[in-house]
Amino acid sequence: MTEPNNTGMTRRGAMGAMAAFAMLAQSRMASATEGEGLKIAVIEALSGPQASSGMLFLSGIEYGTRKINQAGGFNGKDVEIVSYDNAGTSTGASSRFQQAVADGCHLIVMGSSSAIVSQLSEDARKHALRNPETPMILINVGSGALAMTGERCHFHNFRMFPIASMSVAALTKVMGDEGTLGKKVFTINQDYSWGQEFQAAVEGRAAQGDFKLVGSVLHDVNRIQDFSPYVAQIKASGADTVLTGNWSNDLLLLIKACADASLGVRFGTCFLDQPGNIGNAGVSALGHYVSTLSNCELNPEFAEDFRSEMGHYPVYNETGATVGMGFLAAALASMEPGETVDVEAIGLAMEQTEVEGDNGLQSMRAEDHQFVTPLVVSRVDREAKYPADDTDMGFLPVARVSAEELIYPVQDSCQMPRPT
Repeated sequence: MTEPNNTGMTRRGAMGAMAAFAMLAQSRMASATEGEGLKIAVIEALSGPQASSGMLFLSGIEYGTRKINQAGGFNGKDVEIVSYDNAGTSTGASSRFQQAVADGCHLIVMGSSSAIVSQLSEDARKHALRNPETPMILINVGSGALAMTGERCHFHNFRMFPIASMSVAALTKVMGDEGTLGKKVFTINQDYSWGQEFQAAVEGRAAQGDFKLVGSVLHDVNRIQDFSPYVAQIKASGADTVLTGNWSNDLLLLIKACADASLGVRFGTCFLDQPGNIGNAGVSALGHYVSTLSNCELNPEFAEDFRSEMGHYPVYNETGATVGMGFLAAALASMEPGETVDVEAIGLAMEQTEVEGDNGLQSMRAEDHQFVTPLVVSRVDREAKYPADDTDMGFLPVARVSAEELIYPVQDSCQMPRPT
């Protein structure tokens, strides 16, 4: 295992998160004289229609915090998390941000909703300008909106999640290598930033000659009850594969509508692992693909430890949240203990951190704070070790795609002022 040095930190182990947590027990943090404790705000949708997603982010963050504290905490004290319900709205999130400031929180870790991430990022930016002695950092573990590492980038915003083009590149490479992508692809997406960027990424891959794009659709978010008109378009196009960034009911109803029409297309997705999707889709989900940050089969030790702590195997947003918390843990472990929490020093440590996980080398790009990470592409299969939704099907890891094959150039629109 590589030791810390002045250029950063590498953590080698079965999964980046677990490796970082394990290393904490041996770090200087574990024996530090007590100083100010680190307080993390989790500002999530804990009520309303998106609560199921928000609760999974919270669960993954809670697990990560437990592992940090079991290893000695930070500055000799347990890390504290405080959860705030944003009720699924940007105004609610902004109000909870102010409450977190009043409560003395240093970091925000959350992931659901591009709109809410955008609001909290702007709140953190303005707060740092007005209160340079007490800034807060936003660690986004679930939103891929491109603007957050583009025109809206700033030092106090970190994204621990792939953007749409990274996910599309992983799916098309692995499905192409497996011979399951086909020659004709249709893309259907929700009509907001993520869906629009996913469609643009598919168009970009088609322009490289990987396949022929035979149709594309943008539709209202979570308002469509009958996808049969879209299925008719897919059928008429002659598509072999449907690539979609859809999530929640917009993914489930789309897959079921294709199955009901006996349309034998294969799906490439990013959110098929959301709880309930496999159970509701049934055998029609077999053979479909999903691109994610990790897969429990890559590290059964992590899966069992999570189950012992949280009562179930990690799923969906929980897995991504633990990857983000593991990366944060590695950054914290590289720091000298102090009497106070230096938020900007945490940000600088994250820029220098590297984690070698089961999916490959993970790092943080300092220029725009994009997580540079491999992705794992899995296929719905009866041979999977961890069945989903009490079925006999699960997500069988097929291939890992390296960060170098996925990462996109720094956007010209990102002009990030550095801490002085």
